[in-house]
Amino acid sequence: MKSLVKLFVLSAAFALIFSALPASTNAQGGGVLIEATFGSGPNTFSPLFCNDTACARIVGFLFPSLLGTDPDLQTIVKGVPEAMAQDWEISEDGRTVTFKLARDRKWSDGTPITARDFLFSWEVAQNEATKSYLTFYTGLIEKVEAPDDYTLVVTHKVASCRAVAQSSLPFVPAHVYAGTAPEALRDLPFNTNPNVTAGIFKFKEFRTGDQTSLVTDPDYPFGAAKLDGFIYKVVPDQTVLVEQFLAGETNVVDGAPVNRRSDIRAAEERGEVKVFDFPGNSWDYLALNFADPNNPRNGLDADGNPIDQGKHPLFGDIKVRQAIARAIDVDSIIKGAVFGEGTRMAANLIPTSWAADPELEPIPYDPEGAKKLLAEAGWTPGPDGILVKDGVRFSFTLFTNQGNTRREAIGTIIKDQLAQIGIEVDFQAIDFNVLIERFRSQSYDAFILGWRNAYPDDPDQTQLFARSSDVVGSGSNFTSWSNPRVDELLQKGLSTPGCKEEDRNVFYYELQRLFQEELPYIPLFVINGQYAARANVNGFDPRPNEMFWNIETWTIAQ
Repeated sequence: MKSLVKLFVLSAAFALIFSALPASTNAQGGGVLIEATFGSGPNTFSPLFCNDTACARIVGFLFPSLLGTDPDLQTIVKGVPEAMAQDWEISEDGRTVTFKLARDRKWSDGTPITARDFLFSWEVAQNEATKSYLTFYTGLIEKVEAPDDYTLVVTHKVASCRAVAQSSLPFVPAHVYAGTAPEALRDLPFNTNPNVTAGIFKFKEFRTGDQTSLVTDPDYPFGAAKLDGFIYKVVPDQTVLVEQFLAGETNVVDGAPVNRRSDIRAAEERGEVKVFDFPGNSWDYLALNFADPNNPRNGLDADGNPIDQGKHPLFGDIKVRQAIARAIDVDSIIKGAVFGEGTRMAANLIPTSWAADPELEPIPYDPEGAKKLLAEAGWTPGPDGILVKDGVRFSFTLFTNQGNTRREAIGTIIKDQLAQIGIEVDFQAIDFNVLIERFRSQSYDAFILGWRNAYPDDPDQTQLFARSSDVVGSGSNFTSWSNPRVDELLQKGLSTPGCKEEDRNVFYYELQRLFQEELPYIPLFVINGQYAARANVNGFDPRPNEMFWNIETWTIAQ
């Protein structure tokens, strides 16, 4: 299973979990693979609205992808059997990619999978009424055409070194959505009961906040999985997630919390589990809202002209952002929050990226320098020690997702460190889905979250920082970083003639320095990656970023 899925991460009794997958005449006898996620769990299985890791796990097993990868080379390649695009050509100007799609692929209800199923995603992307993350693609793609059922022509607005990768809109069963008004697409029963799919598994059952059950599709054209099914269960937090894995109640763990990795490695020494460590590509950050949170507005109007978004009363001042960056001791956070299993980031690219500037050092911990910058910005200590300016206390709310012990630790440490320079922080860990809605609405002060780098690695971050991505309700530039030079650098990095890494680096190096100066995020650190499986999971042979690349061979020994 080497198809490429785009990524930008309430316990039930063990006996009850298995009851969700009753015996079937189609059972392969390979057992049921069980993985846990923490927090709220997924709330949709529609590829049109899937933009978190919990949803992506299920969608990756149920729906086909345009592109495929070589897990050893860690690159997109042609001819991967499971991928819809079997071949492609890029125009001389670098703007247009013509994909030749696999034939004879069908949805589980027998309907052929064609270019129309891709075109439907493009129609959703163009309609803001859907409030889909796919709207981001309209900033990159000029048009999508289908000369016939098995040819797709994707024309990008500018020449792009990522033209192939950024063409990867999802395939969805367009006939299921037919006749539904765009604004009603989010509310279709299909989104939580996807009964028309085309993956290695088929959908079985979804219990909100509890678990999702899949069963093996015996008619999968690339060979049915040996497993009988897959269960994705929801647990309250990462502590429970690890405890259930160590107790044998789940079979695999993707990215265990770092404070428990020593326990997992100890279990490996006892022969109970198998562990795979690799350089991580997930990173945490502190996001600061640049714009007025009381009047959220898009970065650009319909004609592409900048919109005045106002300024955040605290973080609209660059000196304030620079002061906060210097007041945070990231090295102590790495020790306290991830037990030393992390690497500092200097800016917006992970240290292992080929475009990371080797000369750019992380922002130093300098609380005295932070105090000086705040004084220059007009903030002076009040009677209780909290900074005041024009009668306003320097106090803000900092959010993160509930149940993530790492980020909860980060937030607690940041609160304490900022208190030392006179800044009051109301730190709150809230439901993940509530947090997502909060930052999409851009009505917040600050939050701690993370990104998982695109796979395969590419330094382009148009989705995160271009002004066209600053869309209230759906865009990923939710800090409203608005800088025309950023747009220019992102565009040049994507359109470099020849697309050689050493030539593209010139633009990404400058972008990293600009990021470090203006600070839409306070960059924190990269977390080392780890996969683990119980010893009785046969076939477990992961690659970096690809735990399930060969899941069709897996079995659970009884």
